[in-house]
Amino acid sequence: MKAGNPLNLTSLNHVSFLCRSLQESVDFYTKILGFVPIKRPQDFDFDGAWLYNYGIGIHLIQSENPDKVLKKTEINPKDHHISFQCENMGAVEKKLKEMGIEYRRQRVEEYGIHVDQLFFHDPDGFMIEICNCDILPVIPITGEMGLWSSRIRALPLQAAVTNTTVCSAVKR
Repeated sequence: MKAGNPLNLTSLNHVSFLCRSLQESVDFYTKILGFVPIKRPQDFDFDGAWLYNYGIGIHLIQSENPDKVLKKTEINPKDHHISFQCENMGAVEKKLKEMGIEYRRQRVEEYGIHVDQLFFHDPDGFMIEICNCDILPVIPITGEMGLWSSRIRALPLQAAVTNTTVCSAVKR
């Protein structure tokens, strides 16, 4: 085993959410977020649905006591959430408005780079974030490598901090 990966993890497989209405949640994740229903093992003794897209799965589980599922209504970016990156924040915001989905917009600045975020809830009050966070460099606190998002190739940490040709958006 590697010291930085003691459990030899390879990727995020899925997140799961307890639902008041399984069908309402399936509709949301398929029609709003573009997930696709996939086969779920028949051996489970409870209702649920498996969805997949963007390299991850979402497992929806029908609550046995739907009235007891606490639904959050306040859109709080500091609460638990799952985040998706998108290609065009303006198009996402326009679509959310068209669909009548209440959301909260936020902007974060780091290294002179502006990251836009949109937060909203699924039918059960679980927070969803859509962002363009992949434009930020991922710079480890320790180690030799500075990583960039999947859209930009990895650069050595020193180059990420000092190379103004490659990283002209990074300001000190």
